[in-house]
Amino acid sequence: MKSIIVTGKGRFEVADSPRPDPGVGEVLIRVKYAALCYRDLLQLRGYYPRMKYPVVLGHEAVGVVEESRDSRFKPGDRVVPILHSVDGVCDMCLRGEEAYCRSRLSFGEEVDGFFAEYAKVTGNSLVKVPDWVSDELAALTPCVLAMIHKGLRRIGLSIGETVLVTGAGGGVGVHAVQLAKAMGARVIAVTSHEDKAKVLGRFADDVIVGLKFSEEVKRKLGEGVDAVIETVGTPTINESLRSLRIGGRILLVGNVNPDESYSLRLGYVILKDVAIVSNIASNKRDVASVFNMVKSIKIEPVVAAKYSLQDFGRALEALQSGSRVGKILLTP
Repeated sequence: MKSIIVTGKGRFEVADSPRPDPGVGEVLIRVKYAALCYRDLLQLRGYYPRMKYPVVLGHEAVGVVEESRDSRFKPGDRVVPILHSVDGVCDMCLRGEEAYCRSRLSFGEEVDGFFAEYAKVTGNSLVKVPDWVSDELAALTPCVLAMIHKGLRRIGLSIGETVLVTGAGGGVGVHAVQLAKAMGARVIAVTSHEDKAKVLGRFADDVIVGLKFSEEVKRKLGEGVDAVIETVGTPTINESLRSLRIGGRILLVGNVNPDESYSLRLGYVILKDVAIVSNIASNKRDVASVFNMVKSIKIEPVVAAKYSLQDFGRALEALQSGSRVGKILLTP
């Protein structure tokens, strides 16, 4: 089968590899779509010290069960994996917090991921996909929609609050805009690209173009926003902090420049009574909650492009170009 295998820091190859053989408690899936994430790029560049070489890259996917050695799944079931291989028996898993499993291993990093025609997964890491959820939406739910859903739960988002989303034209941002709207918020989308504003206008209540956006936020609202979903990191976080009302919250989910240091003005944060919450992964209940939500509230999967595994290099170039709106999908 064809796979994207990371062989070392900054090195990958499109290679033929044996089809995985599932063990007890594992499931073999045929991958229908895998989604390309900025995290994949950072893993390729060597920012994740726990990378195992060689390893099949990719942590976002939707697939169909081909063979199951877990009684909860049968051939033909559509499934999505969460971001980690989990044991299902530790205290964190038993309380429904699989993202913090005591023995978790990251797909595409410590165990083989989903940029392949087939993948084996522990059944403890899978969620069944309902009939009303499309393959495209399912593929981006665990790492994007469910991850944001978990983060918004953690900051206590209430109906009627105003949420600002930075990097709103990206694969995370455009879906964060839609999810916050679906959860009852007024949403302001921020993008640095004028040509993305028209697309974002379909989903957001307001769109601001540019890296200096805090003053326009205050002009529009008379005060700051209740919460910010920060998908960019160091290039925008100062403006995000300035955009908050007193007692506001930042949900920090992305940092595109990991080499860039950042000095947090503690006095400003304290005096403004700001809460900063980071979030990296979802639990199975968050995935299920989003699936239930989209049965009655439409969330559109915004797909910038689809590439075959053989065109993985072109897909990486598109990811880095900054000109796209939405997610990039791979089609094994």
